[in-house]
Amino acid sequence: MAKSLKRLVIAAFVGAGLVLAAVQPAAAAAAPAAQIALSPASGPAGSAVTVAGTGFKAATTGTVIIGSATFAFKTSSTGAFSAGVSIPSGSTGNVTVTAKTSSVKASALFAVQAAATPPPPASNALLRFGAATAGGPLASAELDEVATLAGENPTMVLSYKDFLQAPPLAELDAVQARGATPLVTWEPWAWGGGVDQPAYALDRIAAGDFDARILQWGQALTSWGKPVMLRFAHEMNGNWYPWAEGVNGNQAGDYVAAWRHVHDVMASTGAGNVQWVWSPNVPYWGSTDLAGLYPGAGYVDIVALDGYNWGTSQSWSSWVAPQDLFGPGISQLRGLAAGKPILIAEVASSELGGSKASWNTALVSYLSAQPDVMGFVWFHLQKETDWRINSSDASAAAFKSALAARRT
Repeated sequence: MAKSLKRLVIAAFVGAGLVLAAVQPAAAAAAPAAQIALSPASGPAGSAVTVAGTGFKAATTGTVIIGSATFAFKTSSTGAFSAGVSIPSGSTGNVTVTAKTSSVKASALFAVQAAATPPPPASNALLRFGAATAGGPLASAELDEVATLAGENPTMVLSYKDFLQAPPLAELDAVQARGATPLVTWEPWAWGGGVDQPAYALDRIAAGDFDARILQWGQALTSWGKPVMLRFAHEMNGNWYPWAEGVNGNQAGDYVAAWRHVHDVMASTGAGNVQWVWSPNVPYWGSTDLAGLYPGAGYVDIVALDGYNWGTSQSWSSWVAPQDLFGPGISQLRGLAAGKPILIAEVASSELGGSKASWNTALVSYLSAQPDVMGFVWFHLQKETDWRINSSDASAAAFKSALAARRT
């Protein structure tokens, strides 16, 4: 019995201990460790950076330290803070940013990146240089690449819009910010719909079916206010677009009627900043005669040509020299539109079938010798063939040298 009583007493004490343990407050949770975050966490030396910290001593002062530079901060009642600092000029690699109060500190790394090399400035040469790239006017890195390859910033940037798209004001702003002029190709069709698109037949355009869209564009361009080249319904003397005569139900005379109608509707909005660019393809055997497609001097500000040296990239093509490619068309433009400036609105060469480097040199030399040719726009894309300036090192080097040597 004594042993039983002893067991009961021990059990009682153990039970009491368990109860006491149960009613003791839980140990306080450990305070979160101090930490900081940088925004941005990378960039060139001299960058402005916001340092946000948590877990520091509440309502106290502290210092952000970057090398020998210091920046004061004060924490809130919760131990948080936000401070603006700058990465010292001359910094390289990973820079340690440390925030500390009297008893707490935390660090983070800022990755210093090499500052981007600004594109070279535009040339003041009389023969202007422009470009089109795959990403369009908002692809600044592509245009910077073109500027580096050419040794100068393009003064014209070519883009394409169909009749379903709204006025591209953001793109116009981007081009203007580069110090260039937008050259907008405005195509009266729905992209991807092919040549047979009766909804966009020329007689429907002339009849006013798209006046609401034309007015929208006119009002937007008028409000934008800065110079813009509008290349409406280009390459109309071919047969690959639904605005060509002889396809899509279009008859002779329909193109001029449609052009004049679009011009007049847009002019009614006061869009005096718009330069109208009439841009056929270089004439070829079987193409529609340009005389019946020209809208008239009062409806056109700039006449243009599109032409490519396809070389032997296609089964039907062969190498053609720049003067043979553009000479006949330029002569026709001079007869149709005496006194109008001439623009080569699209041009590029294949590498296949000859020396592209020599062709680039010959192109710029030939165009420079034509006093009424105001400029050319290089089609810097890899599409049917590699049209890019830098399709080869030799091509890029010749292109840059030719631009540097052209008339000023």
